[in-house]
Order: sequence, then C-alpha cells, then structure tokens
Amino acid sequence: MTSQSFAAALTRTWDGAIAWISAHTTEILIAFAVGTAIYFALHAIKRFATARARKSPDRYRFSTIVWRVLGKTSELVILISAIRLVSSYAQAPTAVERTIAVLFTIAAVMQVAIWAREAILGFIQRRAGAGEHDTLENALTLIRLIVSVVVFAIAFIVVLDNLGIDVTGLVAGLGIGGIAIGLAAQGIFSDLFAALAVIFDKPFRRGDVIQVDGIVATVETIGLKSTRLRATTGEEVILANAKMLDQRIDNFTRLNRRRTRFGIGVIYQTKPAEARRIPDMLKDIVERHHASFVRAGFVGFGDSSLNFELDFDIMSTDFEVVFAGRHAIGLAIVEAFNEAGLEFAYPTQTTFTSAPDGTMIMPYPHVMPVVNAKD
Repeated sequence: MTSQSFAAALTRTWDGAIAWISAHTTEILIAFAVGTAIYFALHAIKRFATARARKSPDRYRFSTIVWRVLGKTSELVILISAIRLVSSYAQAPTAVERTIAVLFTIAAVMQVAIWAREAILGFIQRRAGAGEHDTLENALTLIRLIVSVVVFAIAFIVVLDNLGIDVTGLVAGLGIGGIAIGLAAQGIFSDLFAALAVIFDKPFRRGDVIQVDGIVATVETIGLKSTRLRATTGEEVILANAKMLDQRIDNFTRLNRRRTRFGIGVIYQTKPAEARRIPDMLKDIVERHHASFVRAGFVGFGDSSLNFELDFDIMSTDFEVVFAGRHAIGLAIVEAFNEAGLEFAYPTQTTFTSAPDGTMIMPYPHVMPVVNAKD
C-alpha cells in the first residue's frame, strides 16, 4: 500500500467516524455514560473480591477461593466487556462492531482460562491441606505449569474455533504429541502422580511411624519422586512413591491405642483353685497400671504347661509410652505370680521306665535306709 492510498483510507475512516458521531451523538453519550458506570461497577466487584480474599483467615476456604478467582479478573477484560455491552446501543459502524466482538471473544475466553486455572489450583491446595505437606509446595510449580499449559491450550483452540479457523488438525497434533510425551516420561509421571496421591489421600504424613516393605521407620521427607524414611535401626531408607503405594502400609501413628497380648504358661502341678484366680489377677494388674483390660483366660493344654492369654490396650499413640507400659505390666505379672506361688512352665520331659511285667522302675538306685548300729 502506497502512502497516498494509506492516507486516503485514513481520511475515509476519519470522515466515517465524524459522520457516525454527528448522526448518533446522543446515543454515543448515553452509551459512554452507561459503559463508564459498568466499568466502575465491575471494577468495584473485583476490588471487593480481592479485599475479602486477603482478609480471610483461611486462605483455602471455599468462599475464599471464589473471591480469589474473582480477584483475578483482568482490567482489560472489564474495559472490553463494558464496551461490548454498550456498542450496539451506540450503533457503532459494522467494522468497529466486528472488531469489538472479536476482541471481546478473545478476552473472555482467556479470562475464563485464568479463572479456571486459579480455581483448579485453589481446590488442589484445599484438598491437600496446604501447609501440611512440603511436597505440595515443591509440586505446586509443576502442577501450575501443567494446569496452565492444558487450560490455555484449550482456550487457544476455542479462540481459533470462534474465529472460524479449522482446528481439527491442531487438536489431533496436540493429542499425538501428548501421548508421545506421556510414553517418554511415564516413569516420572508415575512417581509424580503417586506423590500427589500421597498428598491428597494422606495415607501418611511427615513424622508418622509406618511399616512398609518389612521396615518400620519414621517419614522424614515426601518428595516428588521418592519418600525418605528413617528406620528404627538408624539408617535412611529411600523408596519410590509408586512402589510404596503398591504395597501395604501400616501407619502406627494413627493408632489411638495399641493392643498387647501376653501368652502365659504355668506348670501342670498348678492346683485348679489357683488356676481359676489367674484371670482376675491379670485383670487387676492391668487396671493398676492404667491400661484397658480386654480379656484373659485359659486357652489350651500345652506340651509342658497350662496356657493362658492376656489381652490389654495401652491408650497412647506414642510407642515409647506403649513400650514402657508393656514392660511394667509384664514385670508386675512376674512379681504377682512369685508372691502367689504360681510357677511359670518351661519345656520339660519326664521319662518313665517299666519292667516287662509293667512295674515301674525307679530312675535312680534304691537306697536302703541307714540303720544305727546300736539298734
């Protein structure tokens, strides 16, 4: 385009604008006033939402997330929305109306994408209980990147589609590319999603004592790829998140009580009356040590003993408290049995020998009594 043709086009545009303003002065002034009012009203809503989100004591409450989403409204979107709402009343030229419509479509779709990203991230943090997992802070950057790419890719496709561009090939290409990336990084994504599963499902947290893969350990760090444990024997154990979730995990920290069972055997020479006293003795010992008695009683005849069992609960989540309580109750049982004259059994065997006629033969030489010579 030459400078003369450009100047001519500019002159025609200017003349058209002057003619439009002259013909619709009243409508333009009313539209301007209404548009200004709409702009300031929408801007006030945004400021109100931002202030409410900042003053909320709980950043991840549902209402706070909604205020945060509204606070992410762009000033440009507010301006274009106000113009779009009044442009038809002002009877703007067709070219101007079409331009405003295109700009409004682009701005609205992108604004919805921004709202969606903020809402998704907010609900992820709410569901995970932000602040409880350092992993969430580490993962949030990657989560934000993934969510942003997905949301804005969809928004870009929607914009192109609204502009009349065929997006079928683009959608197919993005799908194939996503599959290729997923296959190439499936190991990384597997551990990442396992870390997110730990965050959301919360089978354990940092500081919990768990048993996994035959190891009893304390959780020290939950990372994006692996979890670091400190075993009770002192060494650091590192397990991949995906591998951990494929196994049974026993979380001892969440116990509000720990049950202990003692197997007690007394000798067969124990009198029945004394044997009947044993359950009451055990119950008294457990209750004197502030534990919860469950049951105690005779359970069977052993090879060398009359077998009793005692079940009791120690009402604590601290394993050290449980260990000390179990120790105290065990020693109290030993002391009480000794005082009562009850003997603990241990593996024994007695051999009896008989003569051919069935007469028992003493297992030691028969010694004649010593007779005093004076007698």
